[in-house]
Amino acid sequence: MKLIFLGGLAEVGRNMFCLESERDIIVVDCGVGFPQEEQLGIDLVLPDISYLREHKDKVRAIFITHGHEDHIGALPYLIPDLAPVPVYATRLTLGLIGAKLDDRKVRSKVEMIELDPDSDTTYKTGDFTVEPFRVCHSIPDAVGFAIDTPAGLIVHTSDFKLDATPIDGRTTDFAKIERFRQRGVHLLISDCVHIEAKGRTPSEAVIGETYEEVFAQAEGRIIVATFASLIARIQQIIDVAGRNGRRVATLGRSLDQNVRVALELGFLTDPERVLVDAKEAALMPDHQVVYIVTGSQGEPNAALARIAVDEHQKIHVGKGDVVLISATPVPGNEETVSETIDNLYRRGAAVVFSSTEGRVHVSGHAAREELRTMLELVHPE
Repeated sequence: MKLIFLGGLAEVGRNMFCLESERDIIVVDCGVGFPQEEQLGIDLVLPDISYLREHKDKVRAIFITHGHEDHIGALPYLIPDLAPVPVYATRLTLGLIGAKLDDRKVRSKVEMIELDPDSDTTYKTGDFTVEPFRVCHSIPDAVGFAIDTPAGLIVHTSDFKLDATPIDGRTTDFAKIERFRQRGVHLLISDCVHIEAKGRTPSEAVIGETYEEVFAQAEGRIIVATFASLIARIQQIIDVAGRNGRRVATLGRSLDQNVRVALELGFLTDPERVLVDAKEAALMPDHQVVYIVTGSQGEPNAALARIAVDEHQKIHVGKGDVVLISATPVPGNEETVSETIDNLYRRGAAVVFSSTEGRVHVSGHAAREELRTMLELVHPE
């Protein structure tokens, strides 16, 4: 057996690894990386798949763990080189992938197969048998994989945390993990992004407390900047806005697309009908509106950065407006995020972010005690 990491190891993003036997190759995840400061003019960083191109006749399938950009974002660009290889993913993840493939007009090249992590269904492809199991992360419908290989059983956690109160109510499937342990796990491949953080990562549910406080006190418009794929975070904004008599509009192409897909598939609900079009929101009184926008990482072309320099067509912030940055900077983005915050202050807006008050963001990744728990649960050789 060969394990070949084409990205995601010793870096943030660009997740992609391959398992190769004598006859077959399967790929797990196909994500983008984000450019460093010195990579001028570059929008996305793709994994180098020259090895897979050379061995295309052995590539049997691509299995996707969840719908974040750093796990699915490279598919529209790389899948034509590997077609007609099938893509396996859970329902929401397939929906997000499908929208991306449609954008690049390559959906017809891909057979998409839905994984069912709530049953004991396994998926055999060549020398490998794959069984998905649910994990909690900062996007719904995330899974890890148990992979039977000619050399033994591998458990791949993907990105996870052990959240006891996830927004969608779906906790990590400890029963399946226990069954894998009983079979004997040869190798564990684990998320370790937050190994430096002591204790446990707080539940996503605690963010709602900060939202309640900010929404109750704000007199003008509220603008919440977060990642476009944080469906659970978007759900909390919708729920809190409904309780505070506000309507919600989204700004940002990826955000609009993800919300549409999640609503269609039932992973996002709007029982009080608070979601409105941005044009409709612009005609409402300021105290009745919440905007969810992209740009929490200071990306220059995203909605928040354009709002901060007064170059956005629909929103011009000023005194009375509250901007809540519901994210922490990815390493390397600190300077651009700080510049965006400074520009918002200059326009008179109040800014709530990780250095001010309340908890505006929690990680989707396990901290040290959760990683210890996973290691004990799986007990790999």
